[in-house]
Amino acid sequence: MMKAIPTSQNLTGLRLKQGFVLFTTICFMALVFWAHAGEAKGPASVADIAERLQDAVVNISTTQTLKGIDSVPLPNIPKGSPFEEFFQEFFERQNRHDKPQKVSSLGSGFVIDPKGLIVTNYHVIKDADEISVKFSDGRKLKVIKVLGRDQKSDLALLKVEPEKPLIAVKFGDSVKMRIGDWVMAIGNPFGLGGSLTVGVISAKKRDINAGLYDNFIQTDAAINRGNSGGPLFNMEGDVIGVNTAIISPNGGSIGIGFAIPSQTAGRVIQQLEKYGEVRRGWLGVHIQSVTREIAESLGLDKPTGALISNVAPGSPAQKAGIKAGDVVTRFNNVPVANMRQLPKIVSHTPIDKEVDIIVMRQGKEQHLKVKVGQLDETKTMDTRMIQKPEVKVKRQDMLGLTLSPMSKRLRKKYHIDRSIKGVVVTGVRDNSVAFKKEIHAGHVVVEVNQEEVHGPEQVVVIVQKLIKKGRKHVLLLLADPAGELRFVAVPTKG
Repeated sequence: MMKAIPTSQNLTGLRLKQGFVLFTTICFMALVFWAHAGEAKGPASVADIAERLQDAVVNISTTQTLKGIDSVPLPNIPKGSPFEEFFQEFFERQNRHDKPQKVSSLGSGFVIDPKGLIVTNYHVIKDADEISVKFSDGRKLKVIKVLGRDQKSDLALLKVEPEKPLIAVKFGDSVKMRIGDWVMAIGNPFGLGGSLTVGVISAKKRDINAGLYDNFIQTDAAINRGNSGGPLFNMEGDVIGVNTAIISPNGGSIGIGFAIPSQTAGRVIQQLEKYGEVRRGWLGVHIQSVTREIAESLGLDKPTGALISNVAPGSPAQKAGIKAGDVVTRFNNVPVANMRQLPKIVSHTPIDKEVDIIVMRQGKEQHLKVKVGQLDETKTMDTRMIQKPEVKVKRQDMLGLTLSPMSKRLRKKYHIDRSIKGVVVTGVRDNSVAFKKEIHAGHVVVEVNQEEVHGPEQVVVIVQKLIKKGRKHVLLLLADPAGELRFVAVPTKG
């Protein structure tokens, strides 16, 4: 039986079909590519969102009166002298400049209540004698009262009296925002008036060393001078941040701006409206970072948590049984990854609330309960130590240190506070780890691996035990002559 052989007409038809399929595939892929390319360029337009938000964003101008320097009297110059006219004109001009002068500054803000509540930065209205608010339609209102201000979070709440309800915006959820999400900033850069920029969230939980409670959103949406206090919006039109700082070598935007997250700002503004101040939780401890060396000396698997270096007498921490040397790993069911995290968690905890706290103590997990107190800015730590009888022994060389028993002579020589008890460092070997960690003669070893010591021989015994256990580091609790405490981990071999 003969096989059917395709004719030239059949071959052409097959090629046409194959070409059509290929063409269709290419077109489909092109459509997908352009669709994705369109998404990569961001939202097609934010005009509709911006139109309903711009009236809620305001320009804030402040005036401050600066006192002049006392006038300088005209020196006694002989009448008719060629210098008489020159000196008279110079000193008159100088004394005119020395009169009280008014200085103006500009910033941004946004309305959160139609009745006239406006949010801005603390630094925008700091030391202002008069504050005015200008709206997008040209209206201008004077601020009748600063309802509250908080320097730590750099936030302030202002009150104006409008003739009719204002357009207001609300706080959104900054926690849900992700790196790469689109955001929009509206404000008053360089005093130009309402300006809008768009960008993305570049990073979250940024610590820029602005304060203890740093937790900024970083964005590449252009933020410049005058944007301070203005809102950072999500694409639904909710405020997820308050623009507050930029990093710039030239004073202009280089794409690194920072905003206070709404999670923080919303809580602060609520308290400013209710109390006129921010009421933060207080534990009553001094803390420091857990380094790898400290973690190893405490028998921890990894450097995590916040190390307690001192506990204030009568504080919530002392009442809960927290001790110096404890490492806080969890507070109110929130993991404490590092030292800086603990103050933030504690400050956000309601006053008088009893919470669970987990600490690592001598390698074992301890579960405690603490009733959170209220932070008082005037509180100071009392670092007095329990007094023990002095032990008279000879000095010892250990850990790169020369250690001597406490004595009246050493206390006087190094100006050591009478409340401090322990073993005195009277020498530090050059280029030793102790030297590099800034342990100096006059420092006092209060504890070694969480054991109080009162003589050099105790230090030797504890260190030898640690060496036998295979420990590579020993944890020292040191006091400087004034009584300031800190933990330092040094190698057992010095």
